[in-house]
Amino acid sequence: MTAFDPAAILPDELLERFRSRAAQVDRDNVFPEDDLADLTDAGYLGILVPTSLGGAGWGLAEASLLQQRLAAAAPATALAINMHLVWTGVAKVLADRGIDTLRFVQEGAVAGEVYAFGISEAGNDLVLFGSDTAAVPTGDGGYAFTGTKIFTSLGPVWTRLGLHGLDTTDPDHPKLVYAFVDRDDAVVTRDDWDTLGMRGTQSRTTELHGAVAAADRVVRIVDPGPNPDPIVFGIFSVFEVLLASVYTGVARRALDLAVDTAKSRRSKKTGLAYSDDPDIRWRIAEMALAYDGMLPQLAALSADVDAQADHGALWFAKLSGLKHRAVVVAKQIVDEAMLVAGGSSYFTRSELSRLYRDVLAGMFHPSDPESAHSTVAAAWLGPVAT
Repeated sequence: MTAFDPAAILPDELLERFRSRAAQVDRDNVFPEDDLADLTDAGYLGILVPTSLGGAGWGLAEASLLQQRLAAAAPATALAINMHLVWTGVAKVLADRGIDTLRFVQEGAVAGEVYAFGISEAGNDLVLFGSDTAAVPTGDGGYAFTGTKIFTSLGPVWTRLGLHGLDTTDPDHPKLVYAFVDRDDAVVTRDDWDTLGMRGTQSRTTELHGAVAAADRVVRIVDPGPNPDPIVFGIFSVFEVLLASVYTGVARRALDLAVDTAKSRRSKKTGLAYSDDPDIRWRIAEMALAYDGMLPQLAALSADVDAQADHGALWFAKLSGLKHRAVVVAKQIVDEAMLVAGGSSYFTRSELSRLYRDVLAGMFHPSDPESAHSTVAAAWLGPVAT
């Protein structure tokens, strides 16, 4: 079998185009429209869609490698398209388990639809296990959603929004409803994305004013709270793996920049190239050791999702731990790269300066450090006694 080559889908020339735009996108605080157009032309929106439906037929393991490569060139572009890939990845996870309710997502992705991820809500630390958005039955199998979603990446360009809301028609038995709505007058995208980093994602706030999901766009209705339902596992697994992939890609770029700097700078005091300075060599070795540790974790866990491995009650701990470690490692590596590069990295014209800001976004994505530690503790120690 021929080994998967990410460079065949994302060649160096394409990545250099992305990289050449990234600084201006960040400076102007705009969405990278040209990057999306190039990715669409390359068939990237369908990398997780089966070949039988016109996609590339790759699995999560291959998507992880691609997202690492893309993030090394344009982190915000990678994080934005991540949210589209989450839904196509969930569709694959469900289809692999005999559930075909997201086939329209796969077909839409191949046709050029851009899917956004509308789960996060201000102050809702339940995330997948609850919602402050009202989901009201329309009487014909559909639902009308009213509420506010935050961090909706792809804000200016998405065509369909996957979301969840709470149906309290029966207050004693509330239900979480997962569905998709189109962009129309019932959906307002605020122009409020002005952040420290990851500015190109344009992860704007989304207001839902009775946005209707037709019956055939209501994909899952589950009980709120921790739930082993395939939709919950699908979202959690794909989301965490692809997030970890993006931040691992950021780490790789920072490591590469540190190596280039060490080879090109020379000490006035010793006359040695920085690459021959024992302190710099130790620092870069530390970066490489940390980076190398992430690669087998990503490869193994993404392959396990594809292979439907049985990790039982440890699945969520493994996934949240993967994301947490990737962000911690990426931030550590970017910090070290800044020290290798010296004062020049403090200027906004430096790519490292942008990576330094971009990597900070990782701490805000689920699972955050508190949630990851809580999940892992519960997996190993059981729930807290009440």
